[in-house]
Amino acid sequence: MIRTENLTKRYDRVLALEGLTFEVHEGELLALLGPNGAGKTTTLRLLLGLISPTSGRVWIAGELMTPESHRLRRQIGYLPETPGFWERLPAWKNLEIYARLYGVPAARARAMALLEQFGLADRARDPVATFSKGMRQRLALARALIHDPPILLLDEPTAGLDPEAALEVRELLRSLKGQGRTILLSTHDLEEAERLGDRVAILRTRLLALDTPDRLRAQRFGTMVAIEVDGEPEPYLSRIRGQPGVIQAAIRNGRLEVQVADLRTVTPDLVRSLVEMGAPILSVTPVKASLEELYLRIIREGRGSAES
Repeated sequence: MIRTENLTKRYDRVLALEGLTFEVHEGELLALLGPNGAGKTTTLRLLLGLISPTSGRVWIAGELMTPESHRLRRQIGYLPETPGFWERLPAWKNLEIYARLYGVPAARARAMALLEQFGLADRARDPVATFSKGMRQRLALARALIHDPPILLLDEPTAGLDPEAALEVRELLRSLKGQGRTILLSTHDLEEAERLGDRVAILRTRLLALDTPDRLRAQRFGTMVAIEVDGEPEPYLSRIRGQPGVIQAAIRNGRLEVQVADLRTVTPDLVRSLVEMGAPILSVTPVKASLEELYLRIIREGRGSAES
């Protein structure tokens, strides 16, 4: 649905984005992660055709995006990081104006239907200036959907929201994903990325990693299992290290943490061996690194390769 090839953007001497090649599949939500200045917003603007690349190309639904691709741009709904509104106009009028710009039939009815869908019907006639930030974000999402686009580009939709408002927006995003829309979500919220994303892309001017969080964890951390025993785990450590399928083992937080070649095949043999050694096993738990640990490792790896 979305495809880029060697996408690069320079602003004078500043390299904002370098050689970005990736795809977002139809019906997928891809979470775009990276520190400030990594090129996330630049990527969204390039995909929408708001700015032109220094080099490289963008395809939307199989068609090449250019500054003249007005029809193609209508397939995309865009939520900027700081959405602007006509503050003195009521909510319904803000949406109706955009509906008319997109040539949506029965523009006012479409605006009112979206306000109902996004829980804003009771505030439809109130000026947007009276809206909280959470309400503004819901209104901005409604505006991005006014022309019923199959693709959504969302830039920090929950940034600065209180927990309740952020939860409401995430539920809306989950609903939109369930409708089969293709979504590229730029976010700093790693928990949000893990809960909503089918895959994550980690960006720092160039693409550092792109896959599901679990596959990225396996690549960086391997498959880990934690074994808690009653008493000191030290006597079992050296013998564990010699077991088939054990890559490495250590004691952390008073328990044995073992990296294994395959969780399903190696763990039963490992537990059996420990029992034969007389180990009083209390628990056996798969260990999953947090997305924060994974993200920070990939960003540091990227920083190191850039400096070398």
